Amino acid sequence: MSPVKTSRVLALSGLAALALAGTLAGAAAQPLTVVELFTSQGCSSCPPANANLIKVKDQPGVLALSFNVTYWDYLGWKDTFGKQEFTQRQVRYEPPLGHDGPFTPQVVVNGHADVVGAAPGEIQHLISASGRVKGPALSLAGGKVSIGAGAAPGGKADVWLVRYTKGVVEVPVARGENTGRTLPHANVVHALEKLGSWTGDAKTLDLPAASGGLSTAVLVQSPGGGPILAAAAN
Repeated sequence: MSPVKTSRVLALSGLAALALAGTLAGAAAQPLTVVELFTSQGCSSCPPANANLIKVKDQPGVLALSFNVTYWDYLGWKDTFGKQEFTQRQVRYEPPLGHDGPFTPQVVVNGHADVVGAAPGEIQHLISASGRVKGPALSLAGGKVSIGAGAAPGGKADVWLVRYTKGVVEVPVARGENTGRTLPHANVVHALEKLGSWTGDAKTLDLPAASGGLSTAVLVQSPGGGPILAAAAN
């Protein structure tokens, strides 16, 4: 091959790589459907919902997250992933969803619709019915969270940072209602932190570096357990 042809091939290859990178970046920025499972290792009704979340966690356009709550710890098994802030997140959802209090399992999609999630097909049906969030553009890159301009219902939204373990982890349970069982969990959340607020104008926030191999998601959400307006994950 001549040097001229070689340079043309290299140039074309470079353009193809740039085009692919642009395509991948565009795909990564597409709106997501956020599926939150509130579960507990001390709840005998939760394993079927855990299994159903595993079935949808790799579905394109879906961000599936497991939040382990703490209010069943008194039954004899302290949930190894449970945190009070996860319980409080679920509690905030209940009045807007029409419930008197939290229960497990519970699946909340895009912050505004819920099902128990234990029956076959329940989660998938709610995903199909809810669609993807339709708020501002949201991207994570270069240590920054970039939120585009848009409408903030009520004039303000919260920006939440979620750290989670991508994939499935198995937890053996030695006491309580699930004694002797090994329970699978999908995309377990380990930390939830409010990064700031968004009022409708384009905004950039610092994104703290993740540690311990955890993956990152960011949610823009109406306050008080309201709908999720935008979501992105790395």
